Amino acid sequence: MSGTDGTTETDGATETFDVVVIGAGPAGEVAAGRMAEAGLSVAVVEHERVGGECSFWGCMPSKTLLRPGDVIAAARRVPGAAGAVTGELDTAAAFARRDEIVGGFSDEGQVPWLRDRGVTIIRGRGRLAGRRLVDVDTTKTVVPAESDGKPRRLAARRAVVLATGTSAVRPPIPGLAEVEPWDNRSATGATTVPRRMVVLGGGAVGTELAQGFRRLGVAEVTIVEGQSRLLAHEEPFAGEEVAKAFEAEGITVRAGRKVTAARRQAAATDEHRGPVVVTLDDGDEIEADEILVAVGRHPATDDLGLETVGLTPGRPVEVDDHLRAVGVRTATKAGAGAGTEESGQDDWLFAIGDVNGRALLTHMGKYQGRLVADIVAGRRDAGTGAEPVEVAGAGAIPRVTFTDPQVAAVGLTEAAARDAGLRVRAVSVPTSGVAGSSVRGVGLVGTSHLVVDEERRVIVGATFTGQDVQELLHSATIAVVAEIPLDVLWHAVPPFPTVSEVWLRLLETYGL
Repeated sequence: MSGTDGTTETDGATETFDVVVIGAGPAGEVAAGRMAEAGLSVAVVEHERVGGECSFWGCMPSKTLLRPGDVIAAARRVPGAAGAVTGELDTAAAFARRDEIVGGFSDEGQVPWLRDRGVTIIRGRGRLAGRRLVDVDTTKTVVPAESDGKPRRLAARRAVVLATGTSAVRPPIPGLAEVEPWDNRSATGATTVPRRMVVLGGGAVGTELAQGFRRLGVAEVTIVEGQSRLLAHEEPFAGEEVAKAFEAEGITVRAGRKVTAARRQAAATDEHRGPVVVTLDDGDEIEADEILVAVGRHPATDDLGLETVGLTPGRPVEVDDHLRAVGVRTATKAGAGAGTEESGQDDWLFAIGDVNGRALLTHMGKYQGRLVADIVAGRRDAGTGAEPVEVAGAGAIPRVTFTDPQVAAVGLTEAAARDAGLRVRAVSVPTSGVAGSSVRGVGLVGTSHLVVDEERRVIVGATFTGQDVQELLHSATIAVVAEIPLDVLWHAVPPFPTVSEVWLRLLETYGL
């Protein structure tokens, strides 16, 4: 009875693996695959589709739907190419490409990546049943053909990894539930374009989908954002530049306003839903054909069995810098669960990705998955020393909002850095002020911005706005994570003529 050779143990009622992962989204599948490659026996429990929210209802379909409009807008900025942009955007072709990218909403193309590594995929809804135990309801799956409907109990010798992600928040606005609003899944899975749309929320999801659907053919788009500006968690100039671009495209932004009620009027025919009317806190009413709610995410922990190990359902799973769940009830006697030891450090439960609330971003979840895989496999120290395993934590999170102009940022904003007690200096230059931008087209806008810790002379935050600035971000991420001194960065020569030459302008503006 080994378990480290890819085999599974069973006592008739309980199947035993080295590791059980609940959730096969990006974080869960990366962790599972890496642990299996290290020789551990791994089971992944998934009730929806392998690949998760990002693959089927988030990052991939949304960016695919944004791409046609981005390409057309970019071409219109280039003299000689602008005149070739004729006709209307082919919405049907855009939706067809989306369907291709998500594999027809089937995970058949993604499952082999796990199975080829020896990972056991169990279809059903998993929940904790005590220390190192997971119960699986195999009747709750979107792929019933792979389930016999019988409950299963899994035990983990080494670890259970929670990677269940989040779901869209629906705020308690009177009448909102009754109008059956869109969320990110409805929007990215749409097959038709409404004539009018109201978007609740001016964060990344709301702004991306608002502009994306405007370019797909929605005649009237209105964003209602409770904060005073769009993208309120980024540098102020970022939201201001996006709002200005939206105004030029005919997207109305109602910042500093809240929706107080919603209702759907009777449909004129049985073929379509009736229009939605939302009431704002200033008394104004907006009529639209669909309302998209993009005001945040809720951790998928309501029915995860957290209470069986002393944690609170419905909240993010708090973790330390080794991604271990904090506050897990420690077993005090043998027999309390598979592999139970007497009291001491109880480090068998980990939480990665959106479910821990640290950084609701696919790439950060995958990063955390790699870290946990290495800890569980013994490749990385999981001690309790002062040095955290998660180096790219709160102060070094890269993020991109794929609007036009794009907003790409990493680390702290200037305000956040000052709130953290740092003595900082910020420098900014126009992103379009280099030769590389001029050859990409005319009328480009954007700002490149660094936040410098003056005591250490290192970058603690960077923000870039403009066309395709996401490709500038990784260099900034390296500078922030590695804490490269500015005097060393000065010798990193950007090639000419590229937009990356903006780094030289920033350092010159700083005084180097």
